[in-house]
Amino acid sequence: TSGLLENMALPMFMFAGGAIGNLIAIIVLSVSRQERKSSAFYTLVCGLAVTDLLGTCLASPLTIANYLDQRVLTYPQVCEFHSFLLLFFGITGLSIICAMAAERYLAICCPYAYQRWGVDRRFAQRFLFFIYINHILFCCLPMMGMARSVLQPSRTWCFIDWRTDEPVPAAYSVLYGVVSLLLILGTIVLNLAVCGALLLMRRRTVQGPVTRASVRQRWRALSSAAETQMIAVLVMTSVVVLACSAPLVVRMFANRFMLKDDPTADLAAIRIASVNPILDPWIYILLRRSLFRRLISLSRHGSSTRSGSSPSPQTNLFYPQLMTDGTVFDQLVCNASLQDSLTAHKKNIIKNWEGSTTTTFLRRVQVDLEPSSCLLQSQTGHFRQE
Repeated sequence: TSGLLENMALPMFMFAGGAIGNLIAIIVLSVSRQERKSSAFYTLVCGLAVTDLLGTCLASPLTIANYLDQRVLTYPQVCEFHSFLLLFFGITGLSIICAMAAERYLAICCPYAYQRWGVDRRFAQRFLFFIYINHILFCCLPMMGMARSVLQPSRTWCFIDWRTDEPVPAAYSVLYGVVSLLLILGTIVLNLAVCGALLLMRRRTVQGPVTRASVRQRWRALSSAAETQMIAVLVMTSVVVLACSAPLVVRMFANRFMLKDDPTADLAAIRIASVNPILDPWIYILLRRSLFRRLISLSRHGSSTRSGSSPSPQTNLFYPQLMTDGTVFDQLVCNASLQDSLTAHKKNIIKNWEGSTTTTFLRRVQVDLEPSSCLLQSQTGHFRQE
């Protein structure tokens, strides 16, 4: 009895940690401010928390029941279902974290495409639904005869037979590994692109002249509490998900292309993957915006103390009412609208020049440029004192 309790201690602890942590994370995300709940990024974060919670609540009870009765996973239907759960929640977590990285990349590096595609909460919900449906069909293929689920040598978990010599099951195991590897590489590349864009903008801000308030204000918006928290949550979650998922992907290729079997390494890989739902929610819980506001205020206070000047309030470039929760995307769109307006009036000026006398032309120019002048004054009046 004591040996049974010792064996069950680890899966029961992982089950309790994953379930309680993800429930707290979902509650924290649900009670957040309305603008956060309506954003695409936090919709994907909440989707990842729900996915981790479902994976923990569905897969862990089967593992615990198998410790109580080792005949549980010997039933073919139960073994196939357990294998489906591990396949589905493994690749779904990678897909959602890759979607989070892609959302941040579009918001920071491609704001016009971000607006044109209408990336918002509904878009993220539809994309999550697409991920779930697509991966359910993909992970149901072993049940349809494309691969075979087997009880692994440790007799504590089921997975696809990745050592088979049959061409179709072997092709499926390789396909699953390739898709997982592409998601991992895509997440890494997108995260590097986002961080590189932020560092490049920071370099331009430091090296540029002091009078360039536009670059300085845009960097302030990028380094606001909201944007900083999003990047921190993305980077930390990516590190955890990739570190937990990579060993299983490596073992899939090793079992497929290497002749030597290593059941101990396979068991270690699946246990590391099972730690992922336990660590993910604490990233959302610990990296709350209130904590980031305190950290950023402390950093700004320290920098202002070293420079001998008080910190300037954080305002956006064209809309002062958009404070720290505003995004750079709003500023870029407003800047673009001003530029398009001036371009249109420039074309009208050239058109009015043809066939007009000097007096008539000057009157038309005055009428034509009046809206742009008012727009420019209203958008730039608040930082003229600089």
